[in-house]
Amino acid sequence: MTEQLVEAAENTITLEDDNNLERSQLKIWDLPTRVFHWLLVVSFIAAYVTNWLGVSYFAYHLWAGYFVVILLVFRIVWGVVGTHHAQFVNFVRHPVESVKYALHLTRGKAKSYPGHNPLGALMVLTLLLVLLLQAVTGLFANDEIFNIGPLYGYITHELSLKLTAVHKELFYWILGAVVIHVGAVFFYVFVKRENLIKAMITGKKPAHNLAQATAIESSRIWLALVLIVVISALLAWIIVAAPEASLDLGY
Repeated sequence: MTEQLVEAAENTITLEDDNNLERSQLKIWDLPTRVFHWLLVVSFIAAYVTNWLGVSYFAYHLWAGYFVVILLVFRIVWGVVGTHHAQFVNFVRHPVESVKYALHLTRGKAKSYPGHNPLGALMVLTLLLVLLLQAVTGLFANDEIFNIGPLYGYITHELSLKLTAVHKELFYWILGAVVIHVGAVFFYVFVKRENLIKAMITGKKPAHNLAQATAIESSRIWLALVLIVVISALLAWIIVAAPEASLDLGY
């Protein structure tokens, strides 16, 4: 009888521990990373809409591009000096591990990661690189009518046309990557039952899915603000110092 009571008490304690673990949350994503993510979404949409509206909205399109450049450069730097799960060294993995993860995912045996999983890491790197390339080429582009990028004066008109073509073509590749990214997020939300959207809003993930995961203690907000100010000032200086130029149509 005594042994039964002891066993029942142990089971009750274990059940309570499991319930507490189920309810507990780990802080994974810092505030700067989350703000970056959603501001990048807004800036990308703004850039597309202002381009779609036509040349009269070029100034707004340019400002959206500035925001994209600042955000992307910040995220790259933050990937080195930011919090634990935002650092590239802590989520970029060997291609072999990415392949293994993909195979396990198809079999429903893929484990959960506190930060980006191996496939998610590849998508993050891809989006960072192609978005930065598109934003930077836009600074040198022209519309062959009367609008030019702020850095047009640094290069020849012929090179500007080539960069403009790259700038336009990249959009469709980016759109495809975004569709894949959004589709993957919804797959994790509805199939794997991992709410990545909520995690990127609150910064927290359920602890019961993340054995031995490291929670962050601080968002390093002041460091992020300093980086944003420095990056913004550097971009402004590059633009202001650019040679004055007018559109050279060759006639």
